[in-house]
Amino acid sequence: MSRFRDLLIVVGPALLVALAACAAPEPAPAPAPPAPRTPAVPGDVLNLANWKLTLPTGAGNEPEEIHPPQLTSFSDDFFRLDDTRDGVVFTANAGGVTTNGSSYPRCELREMDGGALASWSNRAGTHTMTLREAITKLPEVKPHVVAAQIHDAENDVVMVRLEGTHLFVEYDDGEGEFTLDEHYALGTPYDLRITAANGRVQVAYNGRQAGDVPLAGDGWYFKAGTYTQSNPERGEAPAAVGEVVIYSLDVQHTP
Repeated sequence: MSRFRDLLIVVGPALLVALAACAAPEPAPAPAPPAPRTPAVPGDVLNLANWKLTLPTGAGNEPEEIHPPQLTSFSDDFFRLDDTRDGVVFTANAGGVTTNGSSYPRCELREMDGGALASWSNRAGTHTMTLREAITKLPEVKPHVVAAQIHDAENDVVMVRLEGTHLFVEYDDGEGEFTLDEHYALGTPYDLRITAANGRVQVAYNGRQAGDVPLAGDGWYFKAGTYTQSNPERGEAPAAVGEVVIYSLDVQHTP
């Protein structure tokens, strides 16, 4: 009896722990991560907080503009998700409404700084726009589209243009250019990075530097989307379109 009591003294605490462990309920399984949300509007794919959208619709020379916060939930025939819901389609018809400063229509984002129009200089800081996009449609008579820009208060500074199959950068209000792709095929996605710093503008295409030009200025801002370079005065059908799909878009400014 004494030996059994001594055994209980030695084994008892361990036995109690084992019994408690057996009696304790098993921990609940970790909750499954929420299913990814299926994008429903362009603002679910692109961060549109610091952009405004100009559409080829409206009256006279006053195209419709959509600003945040409305832009984050906005979608229509000219600004919509693509069929796979991983890109945003920008469409501008040749007969669309144009701005006072142009005879060509656009469905295009213009950079904002909060509630104000963005305006910066590449004489100070580093200003970079990175995007992945594809040009998918061109008007027939004059098959030209601009897909990305740096602009200033009056003129274009840098324009990424497709003319037929020639994808290139035009800069300094048309004074110079350099090629990105001589044989661009419609619908081919490409990666683009435009960096403005130290009085220069550099453009990288699919990870390689394609151009580095000495350009300096003030009042600059980024634009991205579709700027169709044709209209009925060129003999274009009003319903002919330029179209660009943007899959990702990011702008960074550093001091």
